[in-house]
Amino acid sequence: MDKAENKSALPKNEEEEKQYNGISRKNSEASLLSMDTNEEDDDGNEEEDDEKNVVVLGPQVALKEQLEMDKDDESLRRWKETLLANVDLSEVGENPDPLVNIMNLTISSPERADLVLPIPFQSGSNSAAFVLKDGSKYRLKFNVTVHNNIVSGLRYTNTVWKKGIRVDYKKVMLGTFSPQKDAYVIELEEETTPSGFLARGYYTAKTKFADDDGKCYLEMDYAFEIKKDWAR
Repeated sequence: MDKAENKSALPKNEEEEKQYNGISRKNSEASLLSMDTNEEDDDGNEEEDDEKNVVVLGPQVALKEQLEMDKDDESLRRWKETLLANVDLSEVGENPDPLVNIMNLTISSPERADLVLPIPFQSGSNSAAFVLKDGSKYRLKFNVTVHNNIVSGLRYTNTVWKKGIRVDYKKVMLGTFSPQKDAYVIELEEETTPSGFLARGYYTAKTKFADDDGKCYLEMDYAFEIKKDWAR
């Protein structure tokens, strides 16, 4: 996330971070896949565990009401003013729920032009949404809009299967984002697709974006292929 073009206004130090439930913007390792080519199966319970361990943050409060509630707490008020520096409060509604839209995915590789895919992906039930070249470096970038209220602890999960066997699971904490007119560009770390004959083929996957209290903003099933060359 350090390379995001539009950065979220997150806590700048430990004290501020604690004020927002210890949430951090630092990315863990992320990828569409960085798969174990041994294709060992496992219990696949991580996503279930995530749902069981949802942080209960209490009822969502409209943004204007939050500012009014904290006006007597000088340090918290200043922190929120920093967080909301780019927010036009005259355009913030009374609805307490954040509106988050994951608009598109860009797959960037030094070996080819960027591939931009609208979300949800436009692919048939038995066709791949995109093709990756085996052994190639790539990076994922999401365009995400946030309106109406702060979204707390937005996270990305991606699960990949090949021939019904789960071969990869990734969970990335993306951070906390304030509402703004422009889209955030969330850039994940560079990865390399697995290479070789066994790595090539057809994969199915599920991507999900959810926040700290378990609200899901996107859950999408899709398919992709790894081939010897990029698709023309």
